[in-house]
Amino acid sequence: MAVTLLERVQRTAAPERPERRPVQNVEDLREAVQRYVPSEVVAALLEEDPFRARNELRSACRQVFAEPAWAAVGAERRDSLTQELVAVVFGMGPLEPLLADESITEITVNKGGAVWVERDGVMRPTEASFASDAQVRGLIDRILGPLGRRIDESSPSVSARLPQGHRVHAVVPPVSPDGPVLAIRKFSRKVFSLPQLVEAGSLEQEAAQFLHWAVASRQSIAVLGGTGSGKTTLLNALSLSIPTEERIITIEDSLELKFSEHPQVVRLEVRHQNAEGLGEVTIRSLVVDSLRMRPDRIIVGECRGGEALDMLTAMNTGHDGSLTTLHANSPQECIDRLVTMCRYVVDLPPDVIEAQIGHAFQLMVQTQRHRGGRRFISAIAAVGFCPDTRRCQVLPLYQRLSPSEEGQWLEVPEWVDRLVEEDLATEEEVRQWRRALCR
Repeated sequence: MAVTLLERVQRTAAPERPERRPVQNVEDLREAVQRYVPSEVVAALLEEDPFRARNELRSACRQVFAEPAWAAVGAERRDSLTQELVAVVFGMGPLEPLLADESITEITVNKGGAVWVERDGVMRPTEASFASDAQVRGLIDRILGPLGRRIDESSPSVSARLPQGHRVHAVVPPVSPDGPVLAIRKFSRKVFSLPQLVEAGSLEQEAAQFLHWAVASRQSIAVLGGTGSGKTTLLNALSLSIPTEERIITIEDSLELKFSEHPQVVRLEVRHQNAEGLGEVTIRSLVVDSLRMRPDRIIVGECRGGEALDMLTAMNTGHDGSLTTLHANSPQECIDRLVTMCRYVVDLPPDVIEAQIGHAFQLMVQTQRHRGGRRFISAIAAVGFCPDTRRCQVLPLYQRLSPSEEGQWLEVPEWVDRLVEEDLATEEEVRQWRRALCR
């Protein structure tokens, strides 16, 4: 019969069993288990055989519970502690049940190991917590280990992606003097359509119809907003209006977009440097690659650097109808940010860059998170370039001040009148839509 790892360790070094008071803390259990199976042995076995590593850890827990110090711990509590320890060593520890909760969109670990979550756009404390900074740091190392990434004093912050697709950002001392902190942005497996956003109150019916027509008629759209305002959710909803015969190339820092219903999607994701500082693939290089992959539409998950220039070039060379998101508080601010990002790459006059922007984008859609946590579309604007002033012009089309108020339509762009000619809508549909704007 094969000798288990636990038996080999017991034969070579019989553990001492000192008298101690009854305890019920998972950290105490972890300390006791290490006398039977050292952590470095578990780590080595985890790489070789994860299933066996978990069984060895559970066997060690049973050995610990046989000690007099743990006699007062009931069977139910023993099972609970064992599961907690397995989660701490192999999984996400106290965060495991929070990651499984679909109602949670953000998880943060603050100083002292306190855990907060975002539900319905509002941050709330939880009963979950980490016992020590070392436990938080251990979790960060477990996340980064399989990715070939590292975090230390020379590189004290890092972004990564969990296997489920959730985005992780970690910061450790000396940048974070109060101890390691962690933020996890969760992404729902469910894709919301424009009608579903209307039902949720994030979007009005007339605005949803307008955006559907805009995507179908190949208007290039930039979705703007702050962090957590719903940009990616709206971008996913807009993508559902892209015809199935069109080939889509998506480019993202972390895979967040969902295209489960579209048959022609090529997904590209950046690759960060490994522990040796090698292997980086940037969004900008992927934009250039995408142009050689016969795209009908290019979707950049978030434009925030030098790739802005390549994105504008792509949109101005036959890839109309493309989509992207940007961090901006208004359409005009978006234009200013795009000019700045492009000038990081090449020293072009601002009016030349604004001409590229005016010809690349036809619409800018502003998302916003209200004070109560509700997300909604607060503005839609048309964008163009004026040869006389050599500046981009922003024409407000729609504005909505809060989720509880109705939006106001200020203008209707000319391309709406061409929808019937392009067989994208009937005359009656356009007539009813215009009539609804006057209510």
